[in-house]
Amino acid sequence: MKYQDLSWLKLCKENHSEIRKKAVLWRKQQSLIKIDKPSRIKRAHQLGYKAKPGIITIRMRVGAGGMRKHRPKGGRRPKHLGVSRIKSSTNMKQVAENRVAQRYCNMTILGSYFVYGDSLHYWYEIILADKYNHNVLQNVMTQIK
Repeated sequence: MKYQDLSWLKLCKENHSEIRKKAVLWRKQQSLIKIDKPSRIKRAHQLGYKAKPGIITIRMRVGAGGMRKHRPKGGRRPKHLGVSRIKSSTNMKQVAENRVAQRYCNMTILGSYFVYGDSLHYWYEIILADKYNHNVLQNVMTQIK
């Protein structure tokens, strides 16, 4: 990892005031938002990001926490209710990628990475490429794959 990524992750771990200020702004925004440039530029370059037309970056907010299930009305032992300790088979990063892929169905996902997380939400940035509408990206996409 490069120095910039290590410093970003260190600030996240320490819950630094600069990142908390950014998170306050991110909470007020929509859950899926197109951004001009990535927050972790070195990580984005590792995944194939280039400042070219046809490549965009999306910040996706996903709710944190476990799965929720309604409590059955019929009588049974509390142990066999099947309400608590339910785990999802997909992690939050995959959930974020799937939601972005549904919204931008004409684009290809190059990769995604973790940006920030608190007790309510996780934020991921997903890099997308539109290889069909931009001739510039056809060579780039063949190099990546």
